[in-house]
Amino acid sequence: MKTIQELLKTRILILDGAMGTMIQRHKLEEEDFRRGWFENHDKSLKGNNDLLSLTRPEIIKEIHRKYFEAGADIAETNTFSGTWIAQADYGLEKYVYDINFQSAKIAKEVAAEFTALNPDKPRFVAGSIGPTNRTASISPDVNDPGFRGISFDELVDAYKNQVNALMDGGVDILLVETVFDTLNAKAALFAIDVVYEERKIQLPIMVSGTITDQSGRTLTGQTTEAFLISMSHMPLLTIGLNCALGASMMRPYLQILNQKASFGVSAHPNAGLPNEFGKYDETPEIMADQIKEFLDEGLVNIIGGCCGTTPEHIRAIAELAANYKPREIL
Repeated sequence: MKTIQELLKTRILILDGAMGTMIQRHKLEEEDFRRGWFENHDKSLKGNNDLLSLTRPEIIKEIHRKYFEAGADIAETNTFSGTWIAQADYGLEKYVYDINFQSAKIAKEVAAEFTALNPDKPRFVAGSIGPTNRTASISPDVNDPGFRGISFDELVDAYKNQVNALMDGGVDILLVETVFDTLNAKAALFAIDVVYEERKIQLPIMVSGTITDQSGRTLTGQTTEAFLISMSHMPLLTIGLNCALGASMMRPYLQILNQKASFGVSAHPNAGLPNEFGKYDETPEIMADQIKEFLDEGLVNIIGGCCGTTPEHIRAIAELAANYKPREIL
């Protein structure tokens, strides 16, 4: 069976779509986030989607299955908020290992099912490592610009815990995603490096930043090229962009990565921008038509979807991408 590094050179790989969008379809209530684990917890847990890998694993399995059926090569684990920093808001720091381990295990089981059905199209699991809800570069207090809500060492500790649990659960890739603060991402990469050294094993690493608006900068002010340079000390599988923007608005910044990156390039844009109700209106056909421009220009090695995307979006993207060659890695 070919490795993901080998496959990356032969065809465009498909990442899955939004986990949260699919979870919302189930119209879950508070009890769904507590079942079997947190019945007596003293804080509201509704909306803490990572918990569903523990309390409603059948829902998460079904979502992974639908994305693989739609043509995804890579499924992301349900662990976007899987650090003790993010879970502290719910008082669930001590459950971080369980969240990450079970999320990885669930995704890996489904991936193995699909790989067994078609060994020529192996399926992979990417451990989703979100940015946390704190930033190491910006003060949360406008009256005290020198204050920080989190330290680099705390971020490293949180990410180490998450990475170890994801690896124990069997992930194939680690995906540091939705990077709005490069210092947070550096803490994640440092933690990964430490874990790799301790475990004497290395998995491929994907890094994906988020450009917050048409200024072309991250929340902490970096341009796309500066973000790339900041991450280039690590031997990455891919560097890319996700979230915040729809496909059409993301294209200029992918062009920069295409020109400058010595790694593979990934993109998983939103289904457009949210409307006044927070919904995403771009149909699979509209989104695929925009992504066709990425493919015509040879900008990407991995393509998928972020907020608002569904298996229908991923199917349309996968069918389109099958007709194109991947970007040549510099």
